[in-house]
Amino acid sequence: MLDYPALEALAAVIRQGSFDRAARALHVTPSAISQRIRLLEERIGCALVVRAQPCRATDTGRRLCRHVDRVRLLEQELQDALPALAPAGGARVALPVAVNADSLATWFAPAVAAYAAEAPVWIEIAVDDQDHTAEWLRSGAVLAAVTASARPAPGCNSLALGAMRYRAVAAPAFVARHFAAGVGAASLARAPSLLFNAKDELQARWARRVCHRRVELPRHLLPSPQAFVTAALAGMGWGLQPQALIEHALAEGTLVELLPGQPLDVPLHWHQARAASALLDGLTRRVVAAARQSLAPP
Repeated sequence: MLDYPALEALAAVIRQGSFDRAARALHVTPSAISQRIRLLEERIGCALVVRAQPCRATDTGRRLCRHVDRVRLLEQELQDALPALAPAGGARVALPVAVNADSLATWFAPAVAAYAAEAPVWIEIAVDDQDHTAEWLRSGAVLAAVTASARPAPGCNSLALGAMRYRAVAAPAFVARHFAAGVGAASLARAPSLLFNAKDELQARWARRVCHRRVELPRHLLPSPQAFVTAALAGMGWGLQPQALIEHALAEGTLVELLPGQPLDVPLHWHQARAASALLDGLTRRVVAAARQSLAPP
């Protein structure tokens, strides 16, 4: 038999990123967490956790974390079918998901909110760049992810969701000041750009497509979709904004496109752990339906 308290401790350390935070989440002492994982590692015969900041799972640790998450979901389904097995007061199960910030700020949040209202789950959302969310699946930290990669993570299925449309925009005064002579490699290399974080390649990708070569862009980092829009409105820089967030500003003229008719479409995919549970399948149906309504066709 597997030692499920030890597996819960392992999953908590990987999800929380440290032994101390895992201990608080499970209402035990850090030494208890450390002992459970040490005994589990001795039984398995290999390291399960890379003791770093944050803690990371080894390949074997990732497999065990995925197993724990799937067991939780299956137990929840069994409790729904056999209420006598459910703990007093009912229970919900954690459903960890990774998503890019722009999807979360537009179409994704309403989908998971509607699902959480009808299913016995606690949604746990990790936010990362769409080119990196698949890493959360590979690490075993989540059971599903919105990602730009069409190739599914190991042990997962992949569904095309559609394309998120971005437009390169800035405030009219900013465009007049920095792009009076037109948009090209020279002007883009001088004009301040906005990046969500150091992983954000959208601006560089758009500039490379427009200029047919890589352009080194001066940049401000603003890790918030709403702040990204606010900064553009204030004339701080230009950036690739999700069309859904700026339609009103474009209609009012408070934001304008650097090059009208030159959007950047980013295809998105939903990766889901195989054979997880009906609960995860239900979330998948909600996410796919919301994406098909809000995104460009896949």
